Amino acid sequence: MSAHPVSLAGEPKADVEQARAFGLTPDEYRKIEQIIGRTPTYTELGVFSVMWSEHCSYKSSRIHLRKLPSKSELVVQGPGENAGAIDVGDGWAAVFKIESHNHPSFVEPYQGAATGVGGILRDIFTMGARPVASMNSLKFGSFDHPRTRYLLGGVVGGIGGYGNCVGVPTVAGEVMFDAAYNANILVNAFCLGLVRKGEMMSAKARGAGNPVLYVGSATGRDGIHGASMASAEFDKESEAKRPAVQVGDPFTEKLLIEACLEAGKTGGIVAIQDMGAAGLTSSSSEMPSHGGLGIELDLDKVPLREANLTPYEILLSESQERMLIVAELGREAELQAVFEKWDLHAVVIGRITDDQRWRARWHGQVVADIPIGALADDAPLYDRPAVAPLMNPEPSPTGRDAAGLLSRKVTGEVGAALRALLDSPNVASKKWVYRQYDSIVQSNTVLGPGSDAAVLRIKNSRRAMALKVDSNPRACALDPYLGAVGVVCEAARNVACAGARPVGITNCLNYGNPERPEVMWQFVRAVDGLRDASLAFGAPVVSGNVSFYNETEGHPIPPTPTIAVLGVMPDVARHVTQHFKNPGDAIAIVRTGKPSLAASEYAELFGIDGGQLGAIDLAREAALVEGLVEGAEQGLIRSAHDIAEGGLAVAMAEACFNPRAILGAEVKLGRAGIDAVDFFGEGASTVILSIAPGDVGRVEKLFAGRGLEFQVIGNVIAEPRLKIGAAIDESVSELQRIYEDAIPRRLRGGD
Repeated sequence: MSAHPVSLAGEPKADVEQARAFGLTPDEYRKIEQIIGRTPTYTELGVFSVMWSEHCSYKSSRIHLRKLPSKSELVVQGPGENAGAIDVGDGWAAVFKIESHNHPSFVEPYQGAATGVGGILRDIFTMGARPVASMNSLKFGSFDHPRTRYLLGGVVGGIGGYGNCVGVPTVAGEVMFDAAYNANILVNAFCLGLVRKGEMMSAKARGAGNPVLYVGSATGRDGIHGASMASAEFDKESEAKRPAVQVGDPFTEKLLIEACLEAGKTGGIVAIQDMGAAGLTSSSSEMPSHGGLGIELDLDKVPLREANLTPYEILLSESQERMLIVAELGREAELQAVFEKWDLHAVVIGRITDDQRWRARWHGQVVADIPIGALADDAPLYDRPAVAPLMNPEPSPTGRDAAGLLSRKVTGEVGAALRALLDSPNVASKKWVYRQYDSIVQSNTVLGPGSDAAVLRIKNSRRAMALKVDSNPRACALDPYLGAVGVVCEAARNVACAGARPVGITNCLNYGNPERPEVMWQFVRAVDGLRDASLAFGAPVVSGNVSFYNETEGHPIPPTPTIAVLGVMPDVARHVTQHFKNPGDAIAIVRTGKPSLAASEYAELFGIDGGQLGAIDLAREAALVEGLVEGAEQGLIRSAHDIAEGGLAVAMAEACFNPRAILGAEVKLGRAGIDAVDFFGEGASTVILSIAPGDVGRVEKLFAGRGLEFQVIGNVIAEPRLKIGAAIDESVSELQRIYEDAIPRRLRGGD
């Protein structure tokens, strides 16, 4: 058997030009030659290209991500494993993470989105946790764009098709439509699982001589160089990248979940990892590297579903529903019996070594022999230039004063503006989307899609969890730092509106080409904002993902940090919803600052200049969250709904849309000269509460005692009308009809 790695007959020459074709730079190719002391084989070059891709190595972001806080007394596992974990009480840990599947979903929306769900599920159950909830954050182009309807239908179909079949509820999410995403949509997938503390599994290999098992589906040619595709910009040839998109099978995934969780309980698993981005290559190099060990693979033993796959194809395939396990020596048969019970492959394809080498054999020849640290830990690390873009000194051609269209005393057009906002796809009901998802399977969902935050009970416990995912690319485009701070604040506020205290964060940071200094500046400022907001709420960042190169032909997406927050509540019976409950209840407003039209849906819809973002006082934001949580725990708050897209008027309408019985509201804003910012301003953290009349004084003390503005502005009424001062007097039923028909009407071809 040959001791030196060889390229196979007919394979392209491994040189700097081939490296460039694989997405490596000439300098990176020369570094590879220095590391291994020779010219790489074609297989080795392919392996380096995926492991050193942006998607796998985080070579442009690692230096900045180290700034994020990742520890607290509740953190069970921080960054470094397949997902993070937080102690949620009663002996349970919540394991959660969010990841991107943007590029594959643009190329092939159904399979791209479906395999995004499958991949994030595997990150959770590799930790020994049973997946109990999914969320997603979706960004599409304008409805005027010819591909938007196709992409929307494919992505939503893929998420529902995979998640519903595998039996994990989709409990929350967000959807946005903007022309900035016409050529580069975003599909970010989140999953959370539960595991008993002390029963988590790890991806850190140990024990030289331990066998390595390949389990799950057989390997095909789908997904080869998927990680590289996700580390490059799109161009006119993007449609040709369809073969790089994986194909998912949710029924096999369901079997794999059950088999892995059962195998984990045997105690025979030393380490386990999903074959995700970069497939067998990443899992086989990262697990032993984390343990300071090496690995030797026999590629002849890998189960294949297509004949004549080369070592390069076997190693780089991203075929779905596959795992790699390091087992305790002598317990292979025990684990194989578990997987055989679930009709899954479980084959010994290698062993752990103590020489810190990553070695692959095929047909009696060594095709790759690389220092393992070079693949997993010693990839290039770049501190790329970060420069703020030059600001345009000229005023916007459509710019008006910040009050916008309603900067005068008016009545009639305010109601028309409200109706127009409720008809905007970004404000309107997303029921068309989430009704395609099973949100109640597993019977843990207390509050599902359409709410400020999802609420899930923990079985055999009074405790519950709240989940929310948020983003605000328009705000982040105006100010990357304040925009990122605001996104964290909104997600934390939504969780608190449900009655839960924020305890942990995961993020998916979506940006353009990091080689552009202005894009890198956006990213760095966002990380700074995420750090500061995380510290303010005492909610560490325990997992996450970075997605660069989201641009097409030189046009990047807006900076889009997507933030998911986990909250916990001691008593699920104390959870709060956003809908008004009882006629006669007082309606109060609590806020930390003044709203504005900056980055607002109103400014976008009517083409006005909303101005710049206002400052955010993180101490006041944290005080608001604490007041909401304390009010819920004391049973003093009947409903809580934060003001977001569309401002106060939209939030009031949404609070009236109680699915059990539509109610109305009558409020006064306290002054005669009313303009657009009062009705439709966003930005400042503001929450609408409904409170039993006898509890108003106690609730006021909760917030006013924390230095926050608290004001009773009206009452819930039985008549289904929304009345705001003298400017708005609308039928709630008609507003709800507009709100719920906006997206279906556009999909039917309506304007």
